[in-house]
Amino acid sequence: MFAEFAFPIFERSIQEYHIKDDVYQPLVNPYEKGSIEHLLYAKNWVDTVQWHYEDIIRDPQIDPVAALDLKRKIDASNQVRTDMVEYIDSYFLQKYADVQVKPSAKINTESPAWAIDRLSILALKIYHMNEEAHRAEATPEHRAKCQEKLNVLLDQKNDMFVSISQLIEDIENGDKYMKVYKQMKMYNDEELNPVLYQNKK
Repeated sequence: MFAEFAFPIFERSIQEYHIKDDVYQPLVNPYEKGSIEHLLYAKNWVDTVQWHYEDIIRDPQIDPVAALDLKRKIDASNQVRTDMVEYIDSYFLQKYADVQVKPSAKINTESPAWAIDRLSILALKIYHMNEEAHRAEATPEHRAKCQEKLNVLLDQKNDMFVSISQLIEDIENGDKYMKVYKQMKMYNDEELNPVLYQNKK
């Protein structure tokens, strides 16, 4: 059950980030380098930092220069997140490299790692919605609404556990096959973004 294995790692990353709750704090990964646990923890840490970048940049009083710097940090973070998803998919590709794919096998709309990416974000939603559902200074109405949303998120978590497990089981059994499409993002590439390559002239 890979989703059930990954989720507590995501929760640990989120909890340990919030000890200092500072987007500039260094990542201290508790898992062995090269392990899938290390990769999952690092993936969620990047997601968690970006979550807080997105909060900060919505401050209506933010300095424009600081906002531009933060926007570039968000862009860089998005690229790192994408790269990490591809690393996780490489783990699955290697793990199931010897599976005999059935002639009737179908391909899924998303790879296992992109489903795990959504699970990482869901862990963040659950953490922060739980905070709001129990925020002492909030109104009872606010807390009640957030508790309702939290219940939906927890239900979604259970559904994702099932669906991710089913996808991975189908891949293990050869009933589905996976392909990894490298994310051909153009706006960060000096050879593909017209604004960047025209400025090089």
